[in-house]
Amino acid sequence: MSKKILVLNGSPRARGNTSMLLDAFVEGATSAGHTVTRFDLQKMDIHPCLGCVKGGKDAASPCVQKDDMLQIYPAYREADIVVLASPMYYWAFSAQLKMAFDRLFAVAECNPGYANPKKECALIMAAEGNTPDNWKPVLDYYHALLSFLEWTDRGTVLAGGFFDAGAVAGSPKLDEARSFGASL
Repeated sequence: MSKKILVLNGSPRARGNTSMLLDAFVEGATSAGHTVTRFDLQKMDIHPCLGCVKGGKDAASPCVQKDDMLQIYPAYREADIVVLASPMYYWAFSAQLKMAFDRLFAVAECNPGYANPKKECALIMAAEGNTPDNWKPVLDYYHALLSFLEWTDRGTVLAGGFFDAGAVAGSPKLDEARSFGASL
């Protein structure tokens, strides 16, 4: 069955390893008949959450801040699967991804009890390190996030050992990302 996939790309590099993994993922997903909407967050004007808890009054424009999140909200509402993509920065998501994800709370504010929409989720990440200890903080956060949101984990593509922009080129990790996209 065809799925609507929202990709939030937290990589600041246009041709970085995370972006290259996403290109392969999107190729696989679209070849399987899925619809993919990708947002390259570095190129967008998105401000951090104010923590004001004053959103949710207008479903079409749920946050009090009016910036490029207004492009993301409709795709988020319609998405079956949310793909979080980021290089690893200090054993966490990039600031670009974290900032956009925090702002999705405005959609929850539209619902009684701040209920988040139920989604499936996947993680695609590139990192310099490639040991279980290196991945542990990110995976712990990712799984805790999904647990609290009551989202379903669809899997991960973790590409470790890649630091320089474009280093993932020619790697089997690109095939893994492509196959993963096609498998959803």
